[in-house]
Amino acid sequence: MYIDQFADYLRLERNYSPRTISSYRRDLTIFRQFLADTDAELDLLTADRDVVRLWVVDMMDKGEATTTVNRKLSTLRSFYRFLRMKGILDASPVHGINGPKNKKPLPQFVKESDMNKLLDDSIDLGEGFIGIRNKTVIATFYETGMRMAELIGLDDRDIDMGTRTIKVTGKRDKQRFIPFGNDLEKCFEVYLEARRQAFGDTHGAFFVSQKGERIPRHQVYLLVKDALAKVSDVSKKSPHVLRHTFATSMLNHDAELGAVKELLGHSSLQTTEIYTHTTFQELKEIYKQAHPRA
Repeated sequence: MYIDQFADYLRLERNYSPRTISSYRRDLTIFRQFLADTDAELDLLTADRDVVRLWVVDMMDKGEATTTVNRKLSTLRSFYRFLRMKGILDASPVHGINGPKNKKPLPQFVKESDMNKLLDDSIDLGEGFIGIRNKTVIATFYETGMRMAELIGLDDRDIDMGTRTIKVTGKRDKQRFIPFGNDLEKCFEVYLEARRQAFGDTHGAFFVSQKGERIPRHQVYLLVKDALAKVSDVSKKSPHVLRHTFATSMLNHDAELGAVKELLGHSSLQTTEIYTHTTFQELKEIYKQAHPRA
């Protein structure tokens, strides 16, 4: 009865969609069944904090995702808030109960050895100008960590070969300078010569399509996806994976976290810290494989 009243409230007063209401109903029905299985005398009105905590533990023991557990707790909070609003209950059994922390998925990255294979000219990335451009795009992502939109937006004037720096315009038009090394400088020189031979002397977009126009987003995504498929089995094969790869490689080679933050253009050090978990996870995997008692 109370679940029906709650569903009517969601539909008539909160204007929730049928799909959302169905999800609420399902969560509450599962909780009600858990109460009945736990104690025949328990119901939605007699449930207390202890049994709600027991439900959370039971879900975690069964391998429910933390996001699922937290969603079901959110359903309970809404339901008991409704019962209090209607004067049916004085207190909510969910009050003061914190759900499990959601696990943030670790960013995927490509192994250093696989990136070396991709950039040492042993992998076919296309013929003529296209192959040279594709390699240069991959190298730029890997050696600078810039975002896809930042790479697409690069103009010739943004790259200073003398100082080996790239001026990047990031989110909210915030600009930063990224240094680059000898390998990427050589890559740029080869690419610029190939571009000049294909389209003449141009001074606009740095990376261009086969038509000589600024390279579009979908072309960048596809060329990265195709290239990574040749050397890596990571499930995600996107420009952002190369950004993750840059950050992970920097930290694996003892770069300071603050420096990586500046290079990536993160506004908060907290955002960059996810890569320390990635490198630690890699260390754990190495330990498991190498230590005889792991």
